[in-house]
Amino acid sequence: MLIDAHCHLDFPDFDADREAVIDRARAVGVTRFVVPGTTRKRWSNVLALGERDDVSVCLGLHPYFMDAHGEGDLDALAQALDDHPEVVAVGECGIDARFDETLEVQWTLFDAQLRLARDRALPVVIHCVRANDQVAKRLRQLELPAGGLIHAFAGSPEQARVFLDLGFTLGLGGAVTFDRARRVHRAVTSLPDDGYVLETDSPDMPLAGHQGERNEPARVAEVCRAVAELRGQSARQVAVASTAAARRLFGLPT
Repeated sequence: MLIDAHCHLDFPDFDADREAVIDRARAVGVTRFVVPGTTRKRWSNVLALGERDDVSVCLGLHPYFMDAHGEGDLDALAQALDDHPEVVAVGECGIDARFDETLEVQWTLFDAQLRLARDRALPVVIHCVRANDQVAKRLRQLELPAGGLIHAFAGSPEQARVFLDLGFTLGLGGAVTFDRARRVHRAVTSLPDDGYVLETDSPDMPLAGHQGERNEPARVAEVCRAVAELRGQSARQVAVASTAAARRLFGLPT
């Protein structure tokens, strides 16, 4: 029993074969998919997927798509969160420090979404690239009651511990399958059993051996095996622990 705690099933990459993609995932034991929103334009597609019994959804404004965000989007997000109590988190939001030219606006947008989550006692799904320490500092200042997910965590064991101490859960995905990802491997082995969830970030972040291919939720089973090998546990132990953590974080049904 597995949960893909972060996959973009609403993206057009899946328009031609979405049901087949979901069927392949279910065939390897994936029972639930958490789909985050990225832009206001795509929220309707995300909410439509959320009508399925096996999909839970989040709504947010992603820092990678700054050109897609506009005036009124934050007000619209606040309204959508109030209108759709089925939404399990605010996100995907965060900071991508690869894009220095938009960094100041990213922080403004991120702060506003953190406050929306705080005011509604919702967890946040955070995209954090080259900004672990800065994001952790901001989270410490705000003290979000429901914590959240540090999606696609790629930091050190020390950075992992800081996020855990702040009440956050770490998302482990395709990065853990690469031999060169030694720092992430050390972090994975240091985590408590309730400190992580498994994810794919489909259609992005392909696993080792699948570079250049579209990623999909079925490969969360491969992530599970890789994490199990790193932690010296069985794949079943990792599946049970990560599923329990995802259910607890997002308030998912058992």
